Amino acid sequence: MKYNPKIPYNDLPELPLKISVETPTILKKTIAASRALSELKGAVTNLPNPSLFIDTIQLQEAQASSAIENIITTQDELFKSTIAEKKIIDPAVKEVLHYKNALWFGVEAMNKKPILTTNLFIKLMQIIKVSTAEIRNAPGTQLMNPATKKVVYTPPEGESVIRAKLKNLEDFIHANDSLDPLIKMAIIHYQFEAIHPFLDGNGRTGRIIILLYLKLTNLLELPALFLSRYIIENKNEYYSKLRAVTEKGKWEEWIIYMLDMVEQTALEDRKRIASIELKMSEYEKEIKQKLPKVYSKDLIEILFNLPYTKRQFLVEAGIGNLKTVGNYLMELEKAGFLQSEQLGKEKLYLNHALLDILK
Repeated sequence: MKYNPKIPYNDLPELPLKISVETPTILKKTIAASRALSELKGAVTNLPNPSLFIDTIQLQEAQASSAIENIITTQDELFKSTIAEKKIIDPAVKEVLHYKNALWFGVEAMNKKPILTTNLFIKLMQIIKVSTAEIRNAPGTQLMNPATKKVVYTPPEGESVIRAKLKNLEDFIHANDSLDPLIKMAIIHYQFEAIHPFLDGNGRTGRIIILLYLKLTNLLELPALFLSRYIIENKNEYYSKLRAVTEKGKWEEWIIYMLDMVEQTALEDRKRIASIELKMSEYEKEIKQKLPKVYSKDLIEILFNLPYTKRQFLVEAGIGNLKTVGNYLMELEKAGFLQSEQLGKEKLYLNHALLDILK
């Protein structure tokens, strides 16, 4: 029977797939993606303080993942809002930070109990949306082309049907099979998006699940992949290949797309780590030479934790009292390492070199 996008896809096939997807093309791409991911994992592990990179990458991933849903903020706004005491009033910034909170909640949940469940998926969505909503239980959900308003997909309908499909997805995630984890990741992401279990927040929840699955399979200990940037740059392809699986069973093209996303993102993030390490080393030498009384290793790490910093961060790191660290920051600004900006009652200090790398 021909697929009809206007009819709820309650016939969405269960997993595992009835066909083999380990084609020569996919297996070749899997090797390249695995290698890139392994190199990134090693680079993050070897950082003296992995949180230096993770904090920024998670904020950028939150921003880009939200941008896919047309929730737009600038990196500058986001970085400032993260550290400022001033109350955040921009609704887009709030939504992005909710996504970051959901991602960290998922990471911490996996540290306590490494298992991906329907209940965890629901909790992630609730944090993203600041909502008490659960699984969709009312008919009428349809996905439309925003330009033409044409219905392109109607997800499964009925709470019991949706829960059964999520339980099947759980079983597939944790099945002890021979399928390469990265190939499995691509299948998992399609299946979750096809189930579309929530009224809203499915895309963002699904992208967090990718990162948590990579952690579950020990492919990446920390969520250090800026995946959503790749999707933004290849957005039309992402949605067309999703639909092609549903409408025509074109799994190979979809899996190749997802593997390329992992490979390209891992390579790019590895380069950014190298750039950050190089710039940190330059700052360390220059500050030690020009401002020996100001220099400390802890100070350098704080300057490269996020593009913006403030006096309180230095105090909390034990670098000095408010007056001392205030003088340090002013000296760093005079020497050209930082640039101050007044935000409400607070003075923030921007590390332009770090922001340039991140952009």
